[in-house]
Amino acid sequence: MTTARAGTAAAFGCFALVALGLGACENAPPPKPAKPSVATSAESMGGMPALIAAAKREGALRTIALPPDWANYGALIDGFEKKYGIKVTDENPLGHSEDEIDALAKRGNRPTAPDVIDVGDTFARKAAARNLLAPYRVADYDSIPASQKDSKARWSNNYGGYISIGCDANRVEPCPETFTDLLKPGYKGKVALEGDPPRSATAFAGVYAAALANNGSFGNIQPGLDFFAELERNGNFNPLNSNSATVADGRTPISINWDYINLHYADRLRDKGVNWQVAIPFDGSFAQYFALAVNKNAPHPAAARLWQEYLFSPEGQNLRLRAYARPVLMDAMRQDGTLDKAAAARLPSVEGTPQFPTDAQLEKARETVSRGWAEAVSG
Repeated sequence: MTTARAGTAAAFGCFALVALGLGACENAPPPKPAKPSVATSAESMGGMPALIAAAKREGALRTIALPPDWANYGALIDGFEKKYGIKVTDENPLGHSEDEIDALAKRGNRPTAPDVIDVGDTFARKAAARNLLAPYRVADYDSIPASQKDSKARWSNNYGGYISIGCDANRVEPCPETFTDLLKPGYKGKVALEGDPPRSATAFAGVYAAALANNGSFGNIQPGLDFFAELERNGNFNPLNSNSATVADGRTPISINWDYINLHYADRLRDKGVNWQVAIPFDGSFAQYFALAVNKNAPHPAAARLWQEYLFSPEGQNLRLRAYARPVLMDAMRQDGTLDKAAAARLPSVEGTPQFPTDAQLEKARETVSRGWAEAVSG
């Protein structure tokens, strides 16, 4: 409810009380601020100053599966700690979306439970359906496109990108640019994913992109599984999960990952002599956003909500952008003048407007991959 509408409703309630002879509204006490554990917005707690004060009293935030080189989480965590004096603990930095959901479900209200999660929106829907998330509307919630948030505010997408192919040009020649290229005999043992598709949102997206490149669709991801089965049969698939360390030492010379991750590797590893080239395959263009959410049993509920506010603020969104991740509020920030235009100009160009699968298509795809992945790459 907007402030104007809230005021109108309050005034109507005053007139109703007077009409019923129950006394004037000025005698009614103001609404009591919500406790952090049930607050659905900063306003419900009494405003941002109250939320900040409560979060500082808690003094800590528990996160999970946030590598510092992923969508600029290193800078984001540093910025949050310096701005608010709240210590951030990041458990299992190389974990995946399913690991985050497992931690919420298994730890309940224990003090070791994560306060917040960052997962692919497919997994966010799963967590919401299991009643693991607390509804919370950040200050700019209304500016988030409807397709990028839960109607009950249990999760909201924060940043996204396109599936890309990263390649060490010093070890591989020529570097592949399409999914079709990846099947060529010169890439034996070289093509890796970021994780296991049933558990990793990034690897799952890689299978989806491969499906689109092989006559599949949002409603039919099976061709993606078939593609990786063929990669396995011809010896091109590398079962090692790629990350910055495996890219740096050459163990995963070709990696299917988000464009912002591969572009970050290119920047970071250039001084170490790694010539990491990045291509967004035109035959399998797939975009996805990652969702943020608050654990309904967060041990530090105020800090968890303040973390959401920080990551959806212009400061947080521009930090994403400087690491090539596309902020979900990019259009709104361009309109209000808060967008880092120089960082936006560095984004790779992509043809067309990204399309996204429906909830039903995502669920069907997730079930198909969960059932078929092990068989596809079992050899």
